[in-house]
Amino acid sequence: MIRHFFHILLVVFLYFIVTDLSFSQEKTSIRKVVIDAGHGGNDPGAIGRKAKEKNITLSIALKLGNLIREHMQDVDIIFTRDTDVFVELYQRAEIANRNKADLFISIHCNANPSHVFQGAETYVMGLHKSKQNLEISKLENASILMEPDYLTRYDGFDPGSDESYITFTLFQDAYLNQSTEFAAEVQNELKDRVGMDDRGVRQAGFLVLYKTTMPAVLIETGFLSNPLEESYLMSGTGQDHIANAIFRALNLYKQRLEKTNLSTIQARTDQPTGKTENKPVPEIAKKEVVKPVETSTGNKKIITDSSIDQKGNIWFSVQIATYPSDIGVKNTKFTGLSKVSVYQQGGLYKYIVGKEQELSKSVELMKELRRKGFKDAFVVAFNGTERITVDEAKRLLDKQKNK
Repeated sequence: MIRHFFHILLVVFLYFIVTDLSFSQEKTSIRKVVIDAGHGGNDPGAIGRKAKEKNITLSIALKLGNLIREHMQDVDIIFTRDTDVFVELYQRAEIANRNKADLFISIHCNANPSHVFQGAETYVMGLHKSKQNLEISKLENASILMEPDYLTRYDGFDPGSDESYITFTLFQDAYLNQSTEFAAEVQNELKDRVGMDDRGVRQAGFLVLYKTTMPAVLIETGFLSNPLEESYLMSGTGQDHIANAIFRALNLYKQRLEKTNLSTIQARTDQPTGKTENKPVPEIAKKEVVKPVETSTGNKKIITDSSIDQKGNIWFSVQIATYPSDIGVKNTKFTGLSKVSVYQQGGLYKYIVGKEQELSKSVELMKELRRKGFKDAFVVAFNGTERITVDEAKRLLDKQKNK
């Protein structure tokens, strides 16, 4: 107990030193980015029915690196691994610190005993706000058990012990605000551009983020335990979309941080290869007109009502699920719901409930759906047949009122 007490005091002391040093060198530009593909080698990470986390994270990491090299000639890329090898967690942080990186991006895939969980979440270093966050930290930190002398190297840290995580309640990331800002951009892109369920920006004690001395995030890109999401994560299209989403988040974060006017973001659907000078920032998938979908029940849903076909007609709905293939609006997952529709965007099938002209009514519907068990339900907006953000819908409605 005495040894443990002095260990905590030492951590507190180091915390204030590192915090002061970090804030005195606050990041104002992005010139070096470390991309960390989670797991590798004899550490497979999460395992789905067909996929291993280590393979998917490496593929996404390499695609992300190619995008940065092609479109950000002023940014250097450092990979913690670019092949299927095991890299100890402390070395990943050391690579970033030694190269004096401006941003650390760790890419992972999620898993849960329940197959129904889906969606993306991005973590920053901080307190465990829930037991679920703690359990995910334990899962990712378990990689150190494959390292020799891990108890000595990590000062007696046991990834399976709740007590060991007391340390993390004392050591907040000095770059928490910047990390959170970038994490929010990542979540927005994965939600709005890729169509993944938004599980939010979260805080937890990940060893890979613990000793980095720059803004750092850990991205859980989806659940390998969900068969449909596993298929998407294994696909080249899915990996391209996720890499593009992270890249676009980086571009927005970099622009805001540096307060510069970079090249205008132009629509683009292809996956670029090779290095080319002065190319526009790539679009993940061109903003699509929502397509009618022939469901497995034979019913065409959405965009069958001529009253919403015309641009300028703003309406709201509540999205409750997204799948890489059509499961049908009559699926038992939607039992007890009425007016379930589906639209296709970005190669995904998205299921919505209701069609309202007033945002407040969709907000109330969202609350009701969450009470019924659809915890990830959220409001979406459309301009005729085009999916737009809720903020954009509100601006358009205000403009229409003021005419």
